[in-house]
Amino acid sequence: MQHLFQPGDTRHFTRIVRPEDCASFDSGHVHPVYATFALARDAEWCCRLFVLEMKDETEEGIGTRLTIEHLLPALQGSEVIFTATISNLHHHEITCNYEAHSGGRLIATGIQVQKILKKEKLERIFGL
Repeated sequence: MQHLFQPGDTRHFTRIVRPEDCASFDSGHVHPVYATFALARDAEWCCRLFVLEMKDETEEGIGTRLTIEHLLPALQGSEVIFTATISNLHHHEITCNYEAHSGGRLIATGIQVQKILKKEKLERIFGL
């Protein structure tokens, strides 16, 4: 694992809310706004951008925690800008705070934690 970052470093990711990002369940379509589960996926991706630069060929990242405070809706077609900020680095664990903004409004905040582990260890954990 490469130690390239320090607390305070940021990464950004932008999502245009697509139909598949809107709230739908087995019972059908709920409404044309960014679903909390899609927001979670994209928040984790933004935080993972650090991991992609830090891990080496023999390693992989795995998420261990995700919190979401979904404050406001973002309509389908809206641009959502994520900012992930490293709040803590401890050995092979990266903790990020993130914010998501749309139309100048803060729509979500949270914390995401990932660990960088050897692929061999992950395969043992997964029973592969």
